Amino acid sequence: MSTLLSLGHGYSAQVLGRRLLAEGWQVIGTTRSPDRVQTLKAMGVEPLVWPGSSLSEALGRATHLLTSVAPDAEGDPVLAAEGAAIAAARHLRWIGYLSTTGVYGDKGGAWVDESTPLCPTTARGQQRVAAEAGWQDLCARAGLPLHIFRLAGIYGPGRGPFEKVRNGSARRIIREGQVFSRIHVEDIAEVLHASIRKPHPGAIYNVCDDDPAPPQDVIAHAARLLGLPDPPAIPFDEADLSPMARSFYAESKRVRNDRIKRELGVTLRYPDYRTGLAALLDAAGR
Repeated sequence: MSTLLSLGHGYSAQVLGRRLLAEGWQVIGTTRSPDRVQTLKAMGVEPLVWPGSSLSEALGRATHLLTSVAPDAEGDPVLAAEGAAIAAARHLRWIGYLSTTGVYGDKGGAWVDESTPLCPTTARGQQRVAAEAGWQDLCARAGLPLHIFRLAGIYGPGRGPFEKVRNGSARRIIREGQVFSRIHVEDIAEVLHASIRKPHPGAIYNVCDDDPAPPQDVIAHAARLLGLPDPPAIPFDEADLSPMARSFYAESKRVRNDRIKRELGVTLRYPDYRTGLAALLDAAGR
């Protein structure tokens, strides 16, 4: 039986997990919180509280490994705690590491692809570059089939702009020339699933849609779908943003996704934010 060990079994990994469970896979998912054990069980996932438990038994059973665990200022916690055990798991047929397009840094709205030099301008981006390098080093030394997925801004059920537009808290933050790339969570799962079916050890993939766009356009489109007026426009310099939100506006780039189509044969279900938002609204029953 094929078995996925999903480290940090969160938003994106859960969508992949549902697909694999439907195909008869076993999915082992880790969580930091004992309170989430029953939630994972209800999904059909075998829960494992980690950190706090050993991964040895789960690694011994796993055929595939996915890590969604983010690094911090101390480095990648999975590599720090379990690197030796993972290196010894030579039976793994596929390893996936979920990274971010933040590793490219600010490009002033220019296009980037997987060959673009990494030049992160935020601490989070720098931590991701270090984590990618750590996983590449470990897997190269152990001969393990690593695949890196650089995710753009994630949206999907429960993660869309509609609630803020409805309650009046949405704002169109205007910064001249600002563009982001995005990806629907179902398309993330499609890319991961395609890679599992057709592995290319050592590959790096940008995971994003076809339509990088200014964030204010997305908010305005969501309002129009709801039949509401455009939320207020606020210049970036006057916006009251959290440090995390402000850091997103520190970078502007357009991300190419040709490789997921060429190598993996992926056809995006939601190639732009318009189709993605319309689908979210339809699923919610308008």
